[in-house]
This record gives sequence, C-alpha cells and structure tokens, in this order.
Amino acid sequence: MAAVELTVFQVILLFWSVRTAESQLMTVPGCESSCGGIDIPYPFGEKEGCYLDERFKILCINYSSGVLPKLTVNGTDLEVRYISVDDSTIQVMFPIVFANCSAKDRNTVVDLEGSPFVFSSENYFIARGCDNLALMTQNQSTVGGCVSICDKNSDSMMASCSGIDCCQTRIPSFLKVFNVTMNGLGDGKGSSGEKQCRYAYLIDQSWIESWRYYYLGGNFDPYDMRHRDSVPVVLDWGIDERVFEPLFKNGSFYNSGYSYWCKKVNSSINSTDQSSTVQCSCYPGFVGNPYLYGYCQAGRAYDNYRRKIKAKMAGIGVGALFLLIGLWWLYKVFKRKRSEKLKKKNFFKRNGGLLLQEQLSSGEVNVEKIKMFPSKELDKATDHYNVNRTLGQGGQGTVYKGMLADGKIVAVKKSKEIDEGNLRQFINEVVLLSQINHRNVVKLLGCCLETELPLLIYEFIPNGTLFQFLHDPNEEFPLTWEMRLRIAAEVAEALFYLHSAASLPIFHRDIKSTNILLDKEYRAKVADFGTSRSVSIDQTHVTTLVQGTFGYLDPEYFQSSQFTDKSDVYSFGVVLVELLTGQKPISFTRSEEQGRSLATYFIMVLESNCLFDILDPQVVKQGKREDVLMVASLARSCLRLNGRKRPTMKEVTMALERIKKSENLIVEQENEYDRKEVMGAPWDVTSASTISSFDICAPSSIDEKPLFHTC
Repeated sequence: MAAVELTVFQVILLFWSVRTAESQLMTVPGCESSCGGIDIPYPFGEKEGCYLDERFKILCINYSSGVLPKLTVNGTDLEVRYISVDDSTIQVMFPIVFANCSAKDRNTVVDLEGSPFVFSSENYFIARGCDNLALMTQNQSTVGGCVSICDKNSDSMMASCSGIDCCQTRIPSFLKVFNVTMNGLGDGKGSSGEKQCRYAYLIDQSWIESWRYYYLGGNFDPYDMRHRDSVPVVLDWGIDERVFEPLFKNGSFYNSGYSYWCKKVNSSINSTDQSSTVQCSCYPGFVGNPYLYGYCQAGRAYDNYRRKIKAKMAGIGVGALFLLIGLWWLYKVFKRKRSEKLKKKNFFKRNGGLLLQEQLSSGEVNVEKIKMFPSKELDKATDHYNVNRTLGQGGQGTVYKGMLADGKIVAVKKSKEIDEGNLRQFINEVVLLSQINHRNVVKLLGCCLETELPLLIYEFIPNGTLFQFLHDPNEEFPLTWEMRLRIAAEVAEALFYLHSAASLPIFHRDIKSTNILLDKEYRAKVADFGTSRSVSIDQTHVTTLVQGTFGYLDPEYFQSSQFTDKSDVYSFGVVLVELLTGQKPISFTRSEEQGRSLATYFIMVLESNCLFDILDPQVVKQGKREDVLMVASLARSCLRLNGRKRPTMKEVTMALERIKKSENLIVEQENEYDRKEVMGAPWDVTSASTISSFDICAPSSIDEKPLFHTC
C-alpha cells in the first residue's frame, strides 16, 4: 500500500516538475512566471529585466478579493485575464461607456496610441438603449456605429442583439483609439424610465458567445451589462520593428535551429508613425517563447509531431501511389472501353450495319419489327456464350439459350463469318425474316451487328426438334398418328406462307426434321438455325444461297443448281416419309440395294407394294388405313424427280387439311408416269457428307398402282 502511495506521489511530482519546466520556458530565468493564476510570458514581466520595456510591464496588485495582474496603458490600469504568445493577443477588462444612467455616466475611453497594442478585430461594438444612435469616432471621423430602436410596444429579445434595444457591429482592423457618442432619435416619446439609460461597450466576441452558451435556455440577456463596469476585450500586440531589429542583430532573438518564425504586421498598426510591428511564434512541434533566445525547444509533443509528420508523409506517399495506380487503372479502363467501342463500330460496319440503317431510314421497312440488341446484353444473357447454353450447331453457326434482362428466354444464333460480297443479301434476309409473322414460323426478334460475328436473336422454342422425337423417342410421350398428321399440316402451312403469303416469296432451302421445332404445346415451328445466312433479291423471288442437307436435297436442284419452290416441296416430302416411317433420311443400316437414302428406299417399297412393312408402329397402330395411304401418296407426289409435276405447298396444305378431316383424298394418277422418271436418276450417299453414286434402276409401273399392300 505504501509503495502505491509513493508511486502516486512520484507521478504528481513528475507532472508538477514538467509544468514548472514548461512555464520556465516562457519567462526570463529568475522571473515570476505568473500572477494571480495568470501566466506572464516574456516580453511581459513584473520586474525590470523580466519584461522588454515599460509598455509590457505587469503590475501584480493585492486586493482583498485576491491578487490581480494589471497592465498600464497610457495611464489607465487594465485588468489582465490572459496573455497568449502563440497568437500575440492579450485579454483585458475594458470600461463601459454610459449615458443618462445617473451615477454611472462615464465617457472614458482608453487610448492605445504609442503602445504596442491595437484593438483586435475579434471584438464587437455593442450599444444598448431605446432610440440609441451610437457612433465610434476617431479624429472627428466616424469609424463605426449602430442604431437600436424601440417603442412602447417593443421589448428587447433575450439572447439577441439585432436592432431592438440592442445593436452590434464589427470594428475596423488596427484600431488604436476611438470615442463613443450616443444620441437619442426622434422626440424620445418611446423612451421612459429605465430605458432612457444608454450605454455602449467593446467586447470579445468569443467571450460573449461562451456567455450565451452558458446561459442557453435561461431567462437571461447576455448583452445586458448595466450592472457591470467593464467587459473583456482582446488586444493584439507585437514588438516594434525598431526595437526588434537591434535585438535580432545582437543575437537576443537568434535561434541556430531556426525553430521559430516571425512576421511583420501592417504598418498602420501604429497611427503616429509608419513603423511595422513584428510577431513571432515557435514552429509546430516546438514549445517555448520565440522572444527568448533559444527557448523554442523540442517539447514533449515534438517526437509525436515528428512521428505524425512521418506518418503523414508515408500516408501521402501511399496515397500518391494508390492515386497513380488508380489513375493508371482508370486510363486502362478508358482505353479498353474506347477500344471496345471502336471495335464495335468497326464490327457494325463490317457486318452490314450501315446497310441495315440505310434500309431502316428508307421508310420501306417496319422499324418496330427489327430490334438492334447491344452485344453487352447478349453476352450477359448467354453467360458469355457458355458451352452449357448451346442448343445446337449447324453449318453456318451455333445457337445458344439466353435470358434477357426482362426475363424473356431467347435463342441467340452466332453466325459464322460472312463474305463481304454477301453483306447486302445477309441484311436483306434479316429485314425480311424479321417481318415474318406466322404461328408456325420461329420469330426473328432482332440482331446484333457490333460483335465479330453477327448474332441473330430468335424466340426460344422449349421442346426441342422433331428429329429428336422421331429418332430418339420418349416412351412416356410418343408421337401419335394424330400429332404426326397435325405437325405435317402445320409445317406445310408455314411453307405455304413463306412461298406465297409473305411480302416476297422466301424459299427455306433447308427443310428437315432438325429445323422443325416443337413449342410447349407441341405445335410445329419452322426454324432456320442451321444454315440460312443470306438472301438475294430479284424481281420475283428471294432465295437463300446455302446448300441444304443430304437426304433432304432435291435431286433436280443438285443436278441443275437451280432452286425453286418445288425444291422445298421435295424436302417436305422427305419429312413426311420420316413421319410415316420413323426412319432417318440417311441410314447405313440399310443395304446398298435398298438405298442409303430414305426417299429412294421409300420409292422402292412403294414399287414393291410393301408400304406397311416400313411404317412406324405408332402409325400402323393408330392411323386409319385410308389416311395413311393418302399421306403416303402425297409424299410420293412430293418426291417426284420432275419438279414441275410436284404439287405446290398450297396444294399440299389443302390435301393434309382434308386428310385431317378424314375426307377422302383423291390424288391425280398420271397414266404416263415413266419409271425412269421416278427411279431413273435417284441418288444415294455412302457417307454423311459426300455423294458417291446415282442408282440406276429398271422401269416401274408404280404410278399405275394406286393401292399399297403389306408384303
């Protein structure tokens, strides 16, 4: 316990000794450092040798109430409240000027001429009383003033001095002397009794603000000084340069460490001469008195100050480094975005964007039906074209599943590179296909031309392709005869629309079961994801320039390279055979005698009157014999080698509608049907990508045999 008490005593003693040491830094050694609890730093002092000159002498006077420090200025003793070396100020008690206040009437003003002091601009001049015109004058010139008014109905507002019974104003800088005059306004009828008393005073702004804060919320008027004789006033002080220079030259103010700094104040601080005043301060981190030789020394805070400076410098360095990194990053981002923007612009031009804009601005195209998708939106929609989003791949592009910002599911086709010579045809295809509006045709929603490869955006069809349902059947959901017949009719209707009902005839050129999609209600939708990529325009028709798919390709087109609407009819005939038989258009499980091509095999079976041997079990089980025979006869008509003898898609559509209604369909039998025409120039393939030979067969009289039997 004694050890603890000793430690506490040592701590108290340490603080006292540090405080004493710091106080000694502010005064001349051997001189009193305080009076009545007020620190007295040099150049102020009590005794000779402790102050700079008589103007800085402080009188320490004993009163019954205690010891008070006094500063004598031109014969007037002013009570000192504090002295600051750091900002060269001294606060003193300054007398109030009264008028018409009986025994208190006094017009005494302290004159600071010839002293090192001036009234600080931090003071306010305040005047109280009704109809009071209070003026500050100097050498018969007005340097400031204000007016307070009131009448019998007015009353001063607490904690306010805005012109009612109280007014205030700032004072000019470097003021050394002023007189106060107070005069009544009007006939004075508004003033009576106590309100006839008028008074004015100069006061430290910070003191009155703290006074107001201390009595905040109380029934108190901080500007009411009637019962006081003096109020705190701040004076600025400095050393006359005529005194400063000799001291500086003989070393009294010299500091080898340059631990202080000095400044000259406006020369008008002394009104009787033109000399300037010098004010000095220690540098941050140093403590002491800059007016004493060697007394600006590193204090207790100096090490902390240096550490703070180092920390600040380190912080500035780190901040500068991060700033440079940030600027470099922003530059790279800006450069990358600018490069991406330029790339998009070049891609847009290369992919035919200018041609599309030309057509849109011509007014001939329905702009509302063509949407230009931004590449950023499609990149996000497809998860950066994730392979797991792939719906299918064709000879001319890959299709991805995507979800737009509004939640709509779409199919995004990334086309392969387009020959610059076919740009106009590609744009024509986009324009025409975007205007197709049929329930059995997949809708083209828009395109994106600002990517390296052009993108086409279609509506998403959820249930896959007809090929999948035919050749990879789902036992839980098999394709019934009714569904097959309806799908055939819907595809035929879509092709009829493209051939004749659209604004310009459009030949699909790649009708196959993989290009027939089934929506959520298993309705057929004709698509062109695999190979369609450009169109050409002539006076009557629009045709795509792609090759098509083996097994579906029209032999007449293959030989002549002339594609017509009847070529689409031939491909549709192959799809009809797929629906009837459930077999693939090209199969290597069939013998060469039977033919690799389903179309060739189908014709051979018809010739042998063995149709029902190759039909799909679902067709045999559920289809009516008459209906099946009529569909087979229709398929045979579509597969004729002579395109002119094939039915149109309109005729095919009408025939399928009649079959759907279970009406008897009478297919025209041609009496002079040349077997060579049917089988004389058939073609077959030995691989999925090449055509090896054409089968030459003997004549047949199949057209003369309208009925088919099982073998």
